[in-house]
Amino acid sequence: MTYETIIGLEVHAQLLTKSKMFCACSADYASAPPNTFVCPICLGMPGTLPTINERAVEYTVMTALALNCSIPETTRFDRKNYFYPDLMKGYQISQRDLPIGRQGWLAIESGGGRKRINISDVHLEEDVAKLLHRANCSLIDVNRSGVPLMEIVSEPDLRSPDEARDYLIELRHILRYLGVSTGNMEEGSFRCDANISMRPTNGGKPLPKAEVKNMNSFRSVFEALEYESRRQREVLRAGGELVQETRGWIEEKGTTVTQRVKEGADDYRYFPEPDLPPLALDPAWIAEIRSRLPELPAARKDRFVSQYGLSLYDAGILTDSRAMADYFENCLKVMDPGRAKTVSNWLLGEFSRLLNATNTGVENARISTQHLAEMLDLIDSGAISGPTAKAVFEEMFRTGKRAGQITSEKGLAQISDAGEMREVIRQVLADNQGAVADYAAGKEQALTFMIGQVMRATRGRANPGLARELIIQELGGK
Repeated sequence: MTYETIIGLEVHAQLLTKSKMFCACSADYASAPPNTFVCPICLGMPGTLPTINERAVEYTVMTALALNCSIPETTRFDRKNYFYPDLMKGYQISQRDLPIGRQGWLAIESGGGRKRINISDVHLEEDVAKLLHRANCSLIDVNRSGVPLMEIVSEPDLRSPDEARDYLIELRHILRYLGVSTGNMEEGSFRCDANISMRPTNGGKPLPKAEVKNMNSFRSVFEALEYESRRQREVLRAGGELVQETRGWIEEKGTTVTQRVKEGADDYRYFPEPDLPPLALDPAWIAEIRSRLPELPAARKDRFVSQYGLSLYDAGILTDSRAMADYFENCLKVMDPGRAKTVSNWLLGEFSRLLNATNTGVENARISTQHLAEMLDLIDSGAISGPTAKAVFEEMFRTGKRAGQITSEKGLAQISDAGEMREVIRQVLADNQGAVADYAAGKEQALTFMIGQVMRATRGRANPGLARELIIQELGGK
């Protein structure tokens, strides 16, 4: 018997609202001392009543629309009952029967083409508190309790750990483009639970699934699913039976371990939340939100390829960040769009290198799009050489000065005066008689060497084309 892998993902994304889901406490809890951003509501005190955060509903609608979901006229919150120390009320306010978005899809690159992964639903709930485990006790920080949490549930349409990783990356792109979540897995604002099972390739239903938790990076999701896929196949090959369970990923050991036998939906005893009324979603409001959606990364990548002639690879890297994609297009607003490839090369090369080295965001870079255009003009006019331009660009990045000012202050203007360059060339030829003899003997690489020596002597300021021409003249026109 052979099997195919069946994977579905449940992604939780914290929303970038100022306040929590059902109270006025700040949702910016990350750097706050434990248990300081709390109130009777998020502490789960008896007799308190929740109030719905409208911005959280708006952000969830935005996401559902971006994922091609249908939006109902009425949505409702439900109580999900389970008992765990990090759940302050003993239940979680979530959504089950009437979520904000249903039956959507997201496309990923797979097998050289695009594959549509169906979305079951997009719903809104509240985050739980955070447990801090020590050697002899566990501590609880309630600051996170009640932060708006959006859950995006895929259908089991993924067939490999690679597809699961690609799905998560594309989903995070969309959330970041929308500006509704940071999408940082390492910080816990973008979390994933994966359901994985085996299905006989000759037909039949999937076997009991395992839900894998505790994965905090794209790499750990991939490795956990790779391990779990092997484990389940080995159990079946050995004649064993799989059981539905929750398993935790142990990063240090590279294994999953059983945590508990998985509950079914009935175990949570869902029922409509009695403290919150159903929400009527005005079609006009939905239409207004739809009109504000940005161009999403997949569509933007395709447009960069068709409109600017970029490679699919370059377009993919540029559109990985909305800020970088915006910067690229803003550059082309102040210069000839025919320079798109040149601009792309600078942004993906020196610009990205300096951003990474200094841990600077694109939006905080000191090089304006106009300044970059001016530097490219200096290169095209021959005022500065390519090697010099890198030094100029780095100084621009560091100081915010214009390329022309830096070139003037540091004496970096390209030497294009034939008389000035001849003096340098004659000295180079005098110092490198071996290369002169090699050139006379027909060794063309000797010419390249001498041009390099001229560039070195002028600290990269020589016009290489003119240097080549004058060297040939000095050597008798050979």
